[in-house]
Amino acid sequence: MRHLTKSVFFVAALGVQVANAGPVGFGDWRQHWFARFADVDFTYSGKSLSVQANGAVSITYKLLDQQHWDARTAQWRWAVDRTVPATDLRQKGGDDRNLALYFAFLPEAEAERVNGGRNLRRLLKNPMGRVLVYVWGGDHGRGAVLPSPYLGTRGKTVVLRPSGTGGYSENVDLAADYRRAFGSDPGALVALAVSSDSDDTDTIARGQITDLVLK
Repeated sequence: MRHLTKSVFFVAALGVQVANAGPVGFGDWRQHWFARFADVDFTYSGKSLSVQANGAVSITYKLLDQQHWDARTAQWRWAVDRTVPATDLRQKGGDDRNLALYFAFLPEAEAERVNGGRNLRRLLKNPMGRVLVYVWGGDHGRGAVLPSPYLGTRGKTVVLRPSGTGGYSENVDLAADYRRAFGSDPGALVALAVSSDSDDTDTIARGQITDLVLK
C-alpha cells in the first residue's frame, strides 16, 4: 500500500464489538476516517459485509465490549468474485490482498486500563498490542505465518487463501494461532476489523464476508 500505512490497520483492527459466543453482525461497524480518501465501497447488513476496492485501500472496524474479550475461536464464510494479482504479503508497499480479517489483542490489565479511553490513534501507539491478520490474497501457501511489514513484532499475517476467486468456510483457533505467531497465550480480544487492498496493483478486489461467529 503506497498511500496509507498499514499500521493504521492495527488501529482499526483494535476496534470492534461482538458477542462472546454467537454471530457478529455488521450493521454497526464503522469505516475508518481515511475512507473518504479511498475508493472503497463497504455494504453492511446484519449478517454480511460486502466490499469493493477500486485501486484503493480502506478498513471497517468495531470495538469489543469487555464482556466479550475472552473469545478464542472464530468462524466465517467469505467469497471473492474479483481478485487482485498474487503479491508478496511481506513487502511493504506491494502487499495487495482481496480480504483481510483482523483480530486485535491487548493484555487484559492493559485493556482494562485503557477501556473507555480507547480510540484508533491511542491503540495504534500501544506497544503492548498484538494483531492476527487472516488474509485471502498473496502468493503464499495456506497456513503460512508471515511477519507484518508495517506492525513489526506487534502483527502477524496468517494466510488462509492465496489470491484467487471462489467461496469458502473458515474455522480458526485464535488461541493456537496466537501462540504460534507470538509465543504466548492471548490476552483480551479488544477489536475486529476488515480491509480490502488493491492500490499497489491498481486493480479491483470484490468480495464478501458472512456469518461471522466468535466463541
